[in-house]
Amino acid sequence: MSLFIGIDSGTQSVKAVVLDLETRKVVAEARAPHTLITGLPVGHMEQHPQEWASAMDFVITEVVSKIEARRVRGIGVSGQQHGFVPLDDAGNVIRPAKLWCDTSTTEECAIITKKLGGPKAAIRKTGNLILPGFTAPKILWLKRHEPAHYRRLAHVLLPHDYLNFHLTGNYSMEFGDASGTALMDVRTRTWSKDVIRAIDPKLAGWLPAITASHLPAGTLRPELATKYGLSPQVIVSAGGGDNMMGAIGTGNVSPGVVTASFGTSGTIYAYAAKPVIDPAGEIAAFCSSTGGWLPLLCTMNVTTVTEQVRALFGQDHAALNAAVAAAPAGAGGLVLLPYLAGERTPNVPAGSGVLLGLNNQNFSAGHVARAAMEGVTLGMNYGLRRLATLGVKAKEIRVTGGGAKSAVWRQLMADIFGVPVVAMVEDEGAALGGALQAAWCVAIRDGQRKAKLTDFTTGTVAVDESTRCTPNKANVARYRELQALQDKLSLALRDVFTAQRALAAK
Repeated sequence: MSLFIGIDSGTQSVKAVVLDLETRKVVAEARAPHTLITGLPVGHMEQHPQEWASAMDFVITEVVSKIEARRVRGIGVSGQQHGFVPLDDAGNVIRPAKLWCDTSTTEECAIITKKLGGPKAAIRKTGNLILPGFTAPKILWLKRHEPAHYRRLAHVLLPHDYLNFHLTGNYSMEFGDASGTALMDVRTRTWSKDVIRAIDPKLAGWLPAITASHLPAGTLRPELATKYGLSPQVIVSAGGGDNMMGAIGTGNVSPGVVTASFGTSGTIYAYAAKPVIDPAGEIAAFCSSTGGWLPLLCTMNVTTVTEQVRALFGQDHAALNAAVAAAPAGAGGLVLLPYLAGERTPNVPAGSGVLLGLNNQNFSAGHVARAAMEGVTLGMNYGLRRLATLGVKAKEIRVTGGGAKSAVWRQLMADIFGVPVVAMVEDEGAALGGALQAAWCVAIRDGQRKAKLTDFTTGTVAVDESTRCTPNKANVARYRELQALQDKLSLALRDVFTAQRALAAK
């Protein structure tokens, strides 16, 4: 029976899993870290794409050494969304990639939005607002700030597309990840001529064709196949953004399932059979990597916040969880606005962290840790409630990422979200999603034209019932009040954030 390799290239590392399609089990895993570029100005977040490729080479070689290499039929790549990888006409990286968490492009967002006719016009023409996290303003940033680099630009790729290019030598992009660029009309699944004109008419020639998510990006380059010990006939599927692949890896491929990822950033998303457009632009109207759509909320500050608190108090993860568990729900009145890297939902790119309500009784490591965990989860609940107003209502939430490993945090999620929360048997959802998409792609390529993605997710994707948490009614009521307070604080401080950012830049 066949094996499929799934890759997840995130902000901190690249992970690989191998799925045995006969047993429906992951039979090998590997991980390799990579780093952010340090010393950049506030708001700038960048990485070297070549590091992603090197890390991917390592993890593929590592997992292949643990399996029967001849059985590998396909590879599927998941990558962090929105990053801008600029290539010259020879396919060389021109400069480091600006990442999803880079908030240095607020001026460019304003310029593009104005040229489109304002925020409502942007939503009408693309389905989304032009936000700092998206790819489009990063391209205009390069044009305005690094003209010498811009003159060399010949190809625009996203992180997972760059890894597909590394594997196959082909320039490609699929509907799911492409919908997160703000360059695409998500209703028609085509590049937006209006946005392209607002940046540069020549951009139309630098974007790859967008293809359906079940089609392959290509086959392995012969020299890489030799390096990995695999056949050059191994198919590389279209892949997708980490959220799109995470949806597949958690079985979120039909209506009724809601997934929450508690990683460096936080996302909550659900499958939809038609576009879900938010008139306020707070929920991203993305396409899925399955042929449907994926309405999604994203917050930029999740485990980055809890990890900094943990490091501040010199705790390991067990000590952090114990401290949070010992503190009361509501953290004794402490409220943390967790915008350490600005924020995307709500859209507060100039935001910073605020700790409100310190007094003699709650000035402790446990209370601060609890406030941090509550603060980032309330931030995600802001978007979950917005999703509900658009008709996407959760009855259960499947959680993945580092935060999902904590029983204390899972209970806190259930209390704040007000619905049961359960983790997955296989937590590397995005990597597993890549492997599942590759299996689907190969099946269709082999002539199984009626093959559905659910043929592969069913029996493979499973929740871990031992992790299920149900809401505590008293805590649900308390967190409703705390949510209102955090939302009010966020609104009240937005002008202050802008003034503070300007002061810090002097």
